[in-house]
Amino acid sequence: MTTALPRQTRPLPGPDATADPASRVDSLTGMRFLAAFAVFVHHFTGVSSHGGVAHAPLLFPYSIIGATGVDFFFVLSGFLLTWGHRPGTRARLFYWRRFGRIWPAHLVATIPCVWVFYLWGGVPTDAVSFVASLFLVQTWFPGVTPMFPGNGVAWTLSVEVFFYLLFPYAVRGALRMRARTLVLLAVGGLVAMWALNWWTATHLSPFSSEWVMRHPLTRLPEFGVGMACALALRRGHRIPLHPPVLFACFVAYVVVHSNRLALFGPYAAGQLTWALRSVAALFAVLFIAAYVQRELAGHRGWLCSRPMVLLGLWSYAFYLLHQTLNRLIIDTWGRPQPSDYAVFTLLGVAVVVTALSWALFTYVEEPARKWCARHTPRGWGAKSTAAKAPGRSDPLCR
Repeated sequence: MTTALPRQTRPLPGPDATADPASRVDSLTGMRFLAAFAVFVHHFTGVSSHGGVAHAPLLFPYSIIGATGVDFFFVLSGFLLTWGHRPGTRARLFYWRRFGRIWPAHLVATIPCVWVFYLWGGVPTDAVSFVASLFLVQTWFPGVTPMFPGNGVAWTLSVEVFFYLLFPYAVRGALRMRARTLVLLAVGGLVAMWALNWWTATHLSPFSSEWVMRHPLTRLPEFGVGMACALALRRGHRIPLHPPVLFACFVAYVVVHSNRLALFGPYAAGQLTWALRSVAALFAVLFIAAYVQRELAGHRGWLCSRPMVLLGLWSYAFYLLHQTLNRLIIDTWGRPQPSDYAVFTLLGVAVVVTALSWALFTYVEEPARKWCARHTPRGWGAKSTAAKAPGRSDPLCR
């Protein structure tokens, strides 16, 4: 099933600028920035009055939920890669494109991080840990120094890279399954992730538990639920979802989760903690499905506006840079006393990070992507497939 989407009146830069309309969903690009901004707010306000850059009681403890922005990224990656997948694409071509998309910007963003964190900031590290972070394999090793070596936020890229390695083969298997089977497997994966989080939290040390739950293998269910959603929608399945209702439910969940210790006993509060990643992935896929269905129906809201799409295109760079600037601010001026005026500081820092993100996207990320597209090795193109109208014989529409 292929449905054309309305295009922007002016072409936007980025990897989807020339993609076929069926694979381009501008609202999801806008949502990427919201997820990156949520992670930034979480890091800025910290997890206590003694953490972060500047503690704002107005936002805390609700800002802690911003950490689930990474769950959204994992679900969105599974969705977008599957949504835009074309049978016949060679695995090596896929890897080449992914390399050009993420590694050059990651490498350049690590340079100021080295100075801010390790040379000036004095954070202890070692060569093995740092090299592991450069090649995005740091989450596979429990003994790296510090827990998030190199550019700390790049631990999520380590998880993403593992999924990229699996995707060309995972999508082939997924295409052979019915949508109902895929959805059941996806739900089962989220339940398993909750159960594993519960087990590690009650049987392992806090450090070991966190390492296990950041390991690439344990985060695969989040990518899987995104894949299942993409294939279900491409095959014509629809579910009535209304973004305002979803948003109200999410706000209610954030309030309950943030006040779980005051509202419930230790056991129930613990279950809410251990289920957070799975619930966040569920909300992520519901929001994704809701906005994709709206856009397929021709409804384009504020998330599809040019400013939001541009912010979404810069969101990867925003994510890579924001914690380095946060650390620079702390080391230069220290942490002020908790105050709601910190919200204005947060917004000012966000503007600075956005400007730097534009520069990283414009002069590194986008040129690197275009260079890789122009220099694709011969013979790595998609396999030739006979043109056919989509129908029941097309695995994307089965």
